[in-house]
Amino acid sequence: MTNVVTIEPQTKRNAATLTTLGAAGLLLSLLLFIKFSHLFAFSLVMFGFALVSLLLGIAKLNEPSISLKLTSEGLCYFHRRGQYKVSWDNIVRIDNARVTQNMALIELPYLGLKLKQMNPVLDAISPRLATGLLTEQRPLLMTAATHDEDLKSLEKYLGAEFEPFISHGERYRGVLAMFGRRSETLAENLGYHLYISHDAIDRPAEEIVALLRQWQAEYLVSEHEPHQGK
Repeated sequence: MTNVVTIEPQTKRNAATLTTLGAAGLLLSLLLFIKFSHLFAFSLVMFGFALVSLLLGIAKLNEPSISLKLTSEGLCYFHRRGQYKVSWDNIVRIDNARVTQNMALIELPYLGLKLKQMNPVLDAISPRLATGLLTEQRPLLMTAATHDEDLKSLEKYLGAEFEPFISHGERYRGVLAMFGRRSETLAENLGYHLYISHDAIDRPAEEIVALLRQWQAEYLVSEHEPHQGK
């Protein structure tokens, strides 16, 4: 197995194309507006589409060039707001996130990581990234709320949202406490602490799950080999 494998985000695709087309469209629409006043309506529509294309392209360009990096020690997730790393020996389960609603199994557009401890992540993640993930993963919290029919877990979470979070004897405050508590709430209701959007991967989710499991298995085998040789 190679030493490092990187995964590219889907959101990065066509970034340069959209930016170029948007910029060209803006210039053309302004030219049409100045030279051909009778094409005002057409120029205005073109300007609107070009502006959207340009902004979307710039947003894509600001995304990291890779979203996941797999190494012999663990996986690193890259986000435009920062990054976090999870060691293979801290992962209990890797799978696609799913939820059961009305007797039907619904697959969510996320990869899920169930951890042994949140502490290593909370000790390393930046408040900026934690804040971004809290915002982006609100739909997961709503999904957890509908999954828990009596809403008791959600009410408990919201009631303690701004209180310190204690995990394995360590106390966290502020945004880190909110992120830790959110992760525990999602784990209780959906089964996983950390979630990686399918938009952040460059191949089918099933392939990524199999790849992550393979790397974890290789790590566990390598960790046991010295003990077997004694």
